[in-house]
Parts: sequence; structure tokens; C-alpha cells
Amino acid sequence: MQLQAALWLEIDGQSLGGPDRMALLSAVARQGSITHGARAVGVSYKTAWDAIDAMNEAAGTPLVERSTGGRGGGGTRLTEHGQRLVARFEQLSAAHERFVGLLTTHGLDLDQAFSLMKVVNLKTSARNQWAGTVSAIRAGAVNDEVEVLMPGGARINAIVTRESSDALGLRVTQPVIAMVKAPAVMLATDLGDARVSTRNRLDGVVRSVRPGAVNAEVTIETGAGLCVVATVTQGSIEHLGLAPGRAVTALVAASDVLLACLS
Repeated sequence: MQLQAALWLEIDGQSLGGPDRMALLSAVARQGSITHGARAVGVSYKTAWDAIDAMNEAAGTPLVERSTGGRGGGGTRLTEHGQRLVARFEQLSAAHERFVGLLTTHGLDLDQAFSLMKVVNLKTSARNQWAGTVSAIRAGAVNDEVEVLMPGGARINAIVTRESSDALGLRVTQPVIAMVKAPAVMLATDLGDARVSTRNRLDGVVRSVRPGAVNAEVTIETGAGLCVVATVTQGSIEHLGLAPGRAVTALVAASDVLLACLS
């Protein structure tokens, strides 16, 4: 399955235009002529003029204007408002295309639960980004402890200030993304039933180890289906005997978990 969607502009219910009309405006701007602009996009002069006239009327301010005389013999150009409109539509089209692509990639698998936060896929410097929903909020005098339930059943706890909790409008069942930087993930082996003060404990196995000059990047596949990335020293890799297939526990302090949500 493929998702199809169209981007179109309206003003007070009156059509302003979509990709075809915006392409016409761009062609007129490049060619300096409605005649040549129409030819560039493959329409007749009358079709182009009717479209431009309709856009000028719908916009309430001219998007295209003609000039006469002068050394160049006059011509047609976009007004400043028209130039801004075309530039903005190009930006919106690029964002729209990317979003539809993400929806196609992440939203059409009927065997998986739909998550808008996963679709948005925020780009940050945090190597770990996990989409889930708020399952509990334990309010404190200064900080709140927020529990986030992941699709595979894992629960990630985050400590956020009351001010941040209010600013994000956090509530139970709200979709959020929990983010953790790779250096904030601690690794341990052979913990067994040992108790640790770190609020988040994720048991799994090493999937890969990518060595560097000083540090190594370790990717862990947890039993709950979360992929965790940690940055540790080469000395720690040797001391813990980390290698693909090795059982390991990822530990993350609740204070190192950042939360993001759609406004």
C-alpha cells in the first residue's frame, strides 16, 4: 500500500491553488512572461491567464503584475507577496512530502500499533529515542516522576520538573518520545537479582560493538523490543567482555531521560 495526499491552498473557502498553479507562478517569475511561463509548464496562454487572474482575486492582493515600457520593453513579474507565497509553498511541499513518506513507512503496517510520535521521528543528538505513552504521573513538590509505557511492554521512568510537566501538558495516555543520550547509558553484566538505585533497568543482549579510538558504541537489543545504544570506553568493553550475543543490562537514571511531545 502507498499513501497518496495532495497539498492545496484556500482562502475563506475559495481555492488559491496547488502544485500546478504554484509551478506556473514560478515559471512566470523565471521567464518574466505569462506567455513563456505558460509554455514552460505546458498550458495555453488563456489557461495560464485565467489561473493567475483567479489567484489574484482569491489572494485579495496581486501575486503577478505587468510592467510596460522601459528599456526591456516591459514584462511580467511576481509581486513581493507572490514571491513569498511561492517560496513558502515550496517549503510546505517539501515538509508535506517528507511527512507523507513517513506515514507510508510507519503507518501502513496493520500488524503494528499506530504512533504519531514514531512517525514524527524527531531528529536530535540523543541516540536513543523511544516512542510510547504516558502510563503514570507521580507528582512531587518540585519534580514529577513520569512513567512511559513502550509498545513492547517496557516502562521508562523520567524525572521532570513540575514546570516542565505543566509546559508539556503531560497526562496519562499522552503519546511522548523518551530520549536518552548514549553516554548516559551505563552497562553492567552478571547483575542477577542485585538491586541498583538507577530507576531504569533494561536487560538484553549485545547486538553490535563499534569500536573507536577511545570509546565504543554498543547496541543492545532488550527483551522488551527496545534498541538501546550506549557509549562506553574501550577499557569497559574489555573489562565487561562485551561482544555480540553477550547478556548485558542497560541502566539509565530517570533524571537522564528527556521527554518530548507534540504541542
